[in-house]
Amino acid sequence: MLREWDATTYDSLPLPHLRWGRRTLGRFSFAGDETVLEAGCGTGRDTEALLDALPRGRVIAVDGSARMLDRLRERLAGRLDRVEAIQADLTEPLPVGAPADAAFSVATFHWIHDHDALFAGIARALRPGATFAADCGGKGNIAHVRAAVEDVLGAPTDIWHFAGAEETRERLERAGFTDVRAELVPDPARLEPGEQFDSYLRTVVLGAHLDRVPPAEHDAFVSAVAERLAEPVVDYVRLEFSAKRAG
Repeated sequence: MLREWDATTYDSLPLPHLRWGRRTLGRFSFAGDETVLEAGCGTGRDTEALLDALPRGRVIAVDGSARMLDRLRERLAGRLDRVEAIQADLTEPLPVGAPADAAFSVATFHWIHDHDALFAGIARALRPGATFAADCGGKGNIAHVRAAVEDVLGAPTDIWHFAGAEETRERLERAGFTDVRAELVPDPARLEPGEQFDSYLRTVVLGAHLDRVPPAEHDAFVSAVAERLAEPVVDYVRLEFSAKRAG
């Protein structure tokens, strides 16, 4: 099921996603006229960077959230002639025309449980030889936060899928990719205690859990998770990978 996000609050936070986006973008060598599929474009921060790297190219920006796409259109109002914004489920066949020259994604795939369907769909949307590079939460990601959530819930959480490097390599190869490189990179994010940390948890980390909690209990849920953490740190472990679409 596609879920909505608080795109305005999301965009106001000091997101480590910015450095993840720069690192992922650094895995490409663009000529400048390519068409790039961005899987999980969010509010368009990375789309903006992609357009800068593609002065004669275009971006197919895909996300499951209508609010995120609305914010992207606001951000890129003067550049939408080079952006095709699509609301879609990344595990379903993507409604794109000609195959793209590359695929890019940051901080999205850990929200998707079926990575086999995900990678197969992206492979179908790419031309042979296209580069696919991505970042997402990997094995061990937010272990302390997850333990706090499970303590509050009194049960395991099934919201995220944090894959390991080896299983990701195998899935990408099954989907038709070669030259696969995948690694886990610890990259914790420290925030200011109090309002900023609570807002970050609420908007970026716990939103899918809050969808299952009555609105009147949201504040108490976020506070209970924050109180169980020794410091205002989200203990991220990033799964970073790149591959080529086989010919």
